[in-house]
Amino acid sequence: MEMMSKPQDVGLSSMRLARIRPWIQGYLDAGKLPGATILVARHGKAVFCDSFGFRDLEAQQPMTADAILRFYSMTKPITAVALMMLYEQGLFQLDTPVAEFIPSFKDARVYVSGEDADMVTEPQNNPMTLHHLLTHTSGLTYGFGNAGLIPELYQARHTDFEPHDGPLKEVVDRLAQIPLEFQPGQRWNYGVSFDVLGRVVEVVSGKSLDTYFKEHIFEPLGMKDTGFAVPKDKLDRFAALYERTDENDLTLLEAPQTSALIDTVGTFSGGGGLVSTLGDYFRFTEMLRCKGELDGTRLLGRKTVEYMTANHLPGDLAELGQPTFNETTYEGIGFGLGVSVMLNPAKAKVMGTPGEYAWGGYAGTAFRIDPREDMTVIFLTQLIPSSAYPIRREQRVLTYQALIDQKLSQKYLL
Repeated sequence: MEMMSKPQDVGLSSMRLARIRPWIQGYLDAGKLPGATILVARHGKAVFCDSFGFRDLEAQQPMTADAILRFYSMTKPITAVALMMLYEQGLFQLDTPVAEFIPSFKDARVYVSGEDADMVTEPQNNPMTLHHLLTHTSGLTYGFGNAGLIPELYQARHTDFEPHDGPLKEVVDRLAQIPLEFQPGQRWNYGVSFDVLGRVVEVVSGKSLDTYFKEHIFEPLGMKDTGFAVPKDKLDRFAALYERTDENDLTLLEAPQTSALIDTVGTFSGGGGLVSTLGDYFRFTEMLRCKGELDGTRLLGRKTVEYMTANHLPGDLAELGQPTFNETTYEGIGFGLGVSVMLNPAKAKVMGTPGEYAWGGYAGTAFRIDPREDMTVIFLTQLIPSSAYPIRREQRVLTYQALIDQKLSQKYLL
C-alpha cells in the first residue's frame, strides 16, 4: 500500500474518520470482536488504515495490516474476474450451458417435493448457464446454515467445498447428482455457484484453479500473500478464527496452528477458499476501481468491469425471494457478476450511492467500492457468523459521514 495521504487532500475529514477508532474499540472492550483492521481510500490514496485488538487472543498476538486471514466469500469476486478474463478471449458466452463444461450437470434434476426415496424431481425448464452461476440464480445452495432435504444432502455428500473434500472435479460431479433447489433463473439464492465456476475456470483454461489464480491474478497484481493455503513459513502471521456464543462473547473455533489450511489443501474453493491480507486485497480492489488495470498491468477491459458491476437482476434481491441476507436488508440492492450492487440507498435504508458495489465473507470481512465517490473501504476481522453484529452497516455510516467535498467532480457524476 502507498503511504497514507492526508484525508483533507482527498475530501475526507480526519476528525470525522477518527470516529472509527472508538467504534471498533467499543466492540473489543465488550469482548465482541477479537481484533479488526480497516482501510479507507479515496482516489486510490489510503487515508485511514489502522489495526485493533488481536489476531490471536490466546497467544496475545496483535492484529496487524499484514495478518493473513480467511476471506471466505470475498473469494467470489476473484473467481468472477478469472472467469471474465477467459470470457474476454471469446472462449464462451455467459448464456452457455454449464453442462458444456461439466457434463455431469446435463441431466441435473430440480427438487419438487418429498424426502429420500419418495423425493419427486423434474427436469430443468431451461439449462443452468454460466450467467446463472455468476448471479446466484442457478438453483444451487449451501448445506451448512440451511435446513431442508437438499442442504442435508450437501452435508452428507460433502459438497460444501471444504478444504479437504477432494479434487474440485470430484466434488462438482458429486454436487451435480443432487437435485437443484429450484429452476435456474427462478430466484436468487446464495450457494456454491462460484465453486462450480472455479471448476469451469479449470476446464476452460486447462489449469488448476490455484495455478490460474496465481499466474493470471495474484502474481500480476503483486498479491504475494494470497492463496488457498497458508505456507508454514507464514504461519506466524495467520489469524485465529472465532465464533460468537449465545452469551454474546467469543469462543475459539480454529487456532492457526491446527487449521486445515496449513501448507496444502485438497479442494480449491472458488466460492470461499482464499486466505489473504489487507494489502493484497487492496491491490485487487484497486484493479477493479481502476476499471481492470493497476500499475500498468491490465487484467480486464473497462467495459468488462462496468458490465460485472451493473445489476444483472430484473429488480432488487428482495423481489427475487431474498428479503434479508446476513445483517443487511436487500431491498434496494441488486446483484452483478460476483458483487452486490446498490440500486436505491433510501429503499435499502442504509447510507450509500447508486452504483456502489461490494461483497463480504463469512468471518466478517467486507469491501465496497463507490465509483461516484471514488472511495474504497475494506474491513477485516475473524468472527463468524458475519451477521453476528451490524458492523457492515455501521462502518458505512462511519466512512460516508467523513466525506466533506462540496460536490462530486463532473467525472464521477457522468
